[in-house]
Amino acid sequence: MTYVLDRPYTADPGSIAPATATLSLIADDRTRVRHRFTGDRDEDFHLDLPRGTVLRDGDRLTDLAASIVVTIRAKPEPVYTITATSAHHLTRLAYHLGNRHVAIEIGQTYLRLQPDPVLRAMLLQLKAQIHEDVLPFSPEVGAYHGHAHDQTHGVPERSQSRSTTDGLPAQNG
Repeated sequence: MTYVLDRPYTADPGSIAPATATLSLIADDRTRVRHRFTGDRDEDFHLDLPRGTVLRDGDRLTDLAASIVVTIRAKPEPVYTITATSAHHLTRLAYHLGNRHVAIEIGQTYLRLQPDPVLRAMLLQLKAQIHEDVLPFSPEVGAYHGHAHDQTHGVPERSQSRSTTDGLPAQNG
């Protein structure tokens, strides 16, 4: 039987707890919204989630009938764990990785990213300490995740503004 997981699970007070399962996924798979996966006990799951959904470790999903609750787990995967000589050095490393739009997990004393030989060379040139690990990877989602696109881009409309015929605001005075 294939379970179609299409919504987050929220328990109703007084309800009977449905069967439970676990689905362990690497970071890239936790961004897939329409995909088939095999659960940790060989269950068949089909994700049918809203576009832009990013699953996090500990999220719980269910199907339309709430017949099963599936807990998402961050599956260990190969990663680089980056450490630095100081907080300032770590911030500099994060800056350079951010300029390359790399998925990064940010910890208090480390940065974590998926292995990449070009990034490794850059980090070594910047004097970073690189540890190759196999760990759960939970990168930052990003500043625009879940951003509902509107015409104002979050800027409040000016009720007093005037515009010229070329679409630019008129100069006061």
